[in-house]
Amino acid sequence: MADSIGLSASATQVAQGYTFAGPTLPLGALVENDVTVPAAQAGLPLSMMNRHDLIAGATGTGKTRTLQGTAEALSTAGVPLFVADIKGDLAGLVVPGTANDKLTARSASIGQNWQATAFPVEFYSLSGVGNGIPIRTTVTDFGPLLLSKVLGLNETQESSLGLIFHWVDTQSLALLDLKDLQSTIAFLISDEGKDELKGIGGLSPAMAGVILPEIVTLQSPGADVFFGEPAFSTGDLLRLAPDGRGLISALELPAVHDRPALFSTFLMWLLAER
Repeated sequence: MADSIGLSASATQVAQGYTFAGPTLPLGALVENDVTVPAAQAGLPLSMMNRHDLIAGATGTGKTRTLQGTAEALSTAGVPLFVADIKGDLAGLVVPGTANDKLTARSASIGQNWQATAFPVEFYSLSGVGNGIPIRTTVTDFGPLLLSKVLGLNETQESSLGLIFHWVDTQSLALLDLKDLQSTIAFLISDEGKDELKGIGGLSPAMAGVILPEIVTLQSPGADVFFGEPAFSTGDLLRLAPDGRGLISALELPAVHDRPALFSTFLMWLLAER
């Protein structure tokens, strides 16, 4: 049974179900019996775009294109966003696409007027490889709690690492990279420095012998390039382009696909900084 504007009952239900108060991020239109119904638009309220979403499907079903379209729509709405570009699929957002008859017909069929548009994209890199701005943070800013999780330390070992950070802080020093941390630990168990922590528990050579190898293990797959100066500010990910569109911050990851420790370390830090 069709309603008064010629839509089927199911199409009317879809159209009503995707009607929201306030700005909406357009996703597409209903396909019913292999026919596109442009009057039954699907989209999500912008106010919900800070929640978790899952885009799933077989190879070639449009997952990447959906992600690209979502990024473009958010940028157009003035929402800055951060994307992890695992395979380099999102780099093309920085240049306008190329129109063809098939694309134009497809966009028209779903009620959209597609135009080739370049978007404001700023590239970042974790590995120091490529053209992206290197993302780094200091060991001091990363902090002992998060570093303990990355190193896989137990509670006792975490407490010892916390003592090391505490001593560095009381000395008005800074741990810039993992080599600084290694040097500090070596000093605190040496004859010259072993008395520095006696009043607050001390650091045994045995405990240092547990922590130091874990630091070396973290360094070996390249995570050491993440620690250093200048320290990156996550506030840089929340900027607008001069034209008012949201800046798309794209993290280039093809160069670190075989270094999961580096990527996981970055993600833990980024989530902690939110």
